[in-house]
Amino acid sequence: MKLTLKSLTIIAAVTCSGAIAETSQAPVQQHNSNALWFENWQGLSNAIMKVTDPNGKFSTIEAKSGTPVFQLQAGEVVDGIYQYELSAATDKTQKIVNQVDNGRGDAARDSVAVPFRLSGRFVVSRGVIVTPEEIKEE
Repeated sequence: MKLTLKSLTIIAAVTCSGAIAETSQAPVQQHNSNALWFENWQGLSNAIMKVTDPNGKFSTIEAKSGTPVFQLQAGEVVDGIYQYELSAATDKTQKIVNQVDNGRGDAARDSVAVPFRLSGRFVVSRGVIVTPEEIKEE
């Protein structure tokens, strides 16, 4: 059975998407040689992506609207496996169960945006983001 890292990532994305899976497709990880972003970014806002490099250094990318984009910084690139955690607000809402969390004064509400979370990884080799070779299961 042949599996690629990309197919495993897509499986993980669909499995982890939670609220998005109910109504539409989950965002799909995309990359070029020096940047990582997501396509099918519909109904999501206020995104935060935390990326950890192989040495443990992490970066935080925020995007009020649209997909967050992680870019490799020239001179600071470490080869290896990078991991990311992505969170965003969906355009769906849910009733606030704990009234302690409903805001104050004019900001008080009875509902809140349903959260979306996704995690994954990508590989950097020779200073660029690459698509790994096929993984062969024996």
